Amino acid sequence: MQGSNLQSNTRLGTVDIHFTTTAVHGTLILERELEEADLTKLIEQIDEDLVLSADMPRDDFLVSVYVGKDVGFYSDEYFAEEGDPSIDFDADNE
Repeated sequence: MQGSNLQSNTRLGTVDIHFTTTAVHGTLILERELEEADLTKLIEQIDEDLVLSADMPRDDFLVSVYVGKDVGFYSDEYFAEEGDPSIDFDADNE
């Protein structure tokens, strides 16, 4: 997903789309807040470019929108190189 005014090459965030038998669910994570008008244009663009192009019948396109920042990218390879983490999230801290 690219676009500052929905036309430039400035990254806005990421979108995950999941198709079910009756609806399409989207999770949109923006790297900065957008005006309501720009946000609705962006969702419409995602619908037209990605959802409708999948050519799957649907009753609704449901989108959850969050604003956050990218803190890293992790994979199995990363964890294999790092070894065991020193933090135990399951330990009781009394």
